[in-house]
Amino acid sequence: MAGSSLWNYHDIQAALTTMHAKERVIAPILREGLGLRVEVARAVDTDRFGTFSREVGRSGSQLDAAKAKIAVGFERAPGARVGLASEGSFGPHPHIPFLALGHELVLMIDRDNGLELIGYDASPETNFAHVVARDFDEAIAFTERVRFPEHGLIVMGCRDDQPAPDVLLRKDVTDHDTLESAVREACSRCGAAFVESDMRAHRNPTRMAAIARATNDLVRRFHSRCPECDYPGFDVTECVPGLPCAWCGEPTRIVMTNVLTCRSCGHRLEQPACDQTTADPGQCDGCNP
Repeated sequence: MAGSSLWNYHDIQAALTTMHAKERVIAPILREGLGLRVEVARAVDTDRFGTFSREVGRSGSQLDAAKAKIAVGFERAPGARVGLASEGSFGPHPHIPFLALGHELVLMIDRDNGLELIGYDASPETNFAHVVARDFDEAIAFTERVRFPEHGLIVMGCRDDQPAPDVLLRKDVTDHDTLESAVREACSRCGAAFVESDMRAHRNPTRMAAIARATNDLVRRFHSRCPECDYPGFDVTECVPGLPCAWCGEPTRIVMTNVLTCRSCGHRLEQPACDQTTADPGQCDGCNP
């Protein structure tokens, strides 16, 4: 697999499977960073792979959904050598209460040489949030938190304080008149409206910025080559804790070593995770129980 010509993507066609304008950020980054000529795979309803508004549940993982999108994209663009797709997931932060966390991935597949490469972004920089609004005033108060109308909203019916899109579902809420109409209709039907930030990329500039960061990470990984075989994606696959405490010398949970692995030839390289040789005693379970 070695040889720089194998990884020359200058003016190579890439099919991006999206219906939510992700090409606005993905295409220029990959043109600049890899040379790819990104084109949208036409006439693909990506909602079939899952919707944030819950009409269609996502089966499988984020990666599964991205691969399914690319498979359809290749069908729509048979001349494309490279397939691209992005997938996002949002939920509560696993360690910090009341904070949301967004996960984005951008997947690239080269069907000529089998390369699969993923760029990632995980960040609390998201406006993912919702409110159960029992009147329009409560909905208006929520809009200030999620940067409406620059960021869109979705209004649904509400049942037991949970979203009920089967009762009412209004997407593309991008102005106050539309919001008021949808909230009042939901309240008249259900007694409350479930109002949430629209996480579709074309309605959410904050999410679009996260997709751009994940795309830049994809470029970074592509240019990180295995020193043995030149395969792209030579990156950290394991973080080994154990940095010794500066006071007692016992291993802490702070990462001491990063392990980089090549998925092609299996070459492994261990590198120090940071410039420090000891950990702050405040991070030691023995010195700071």
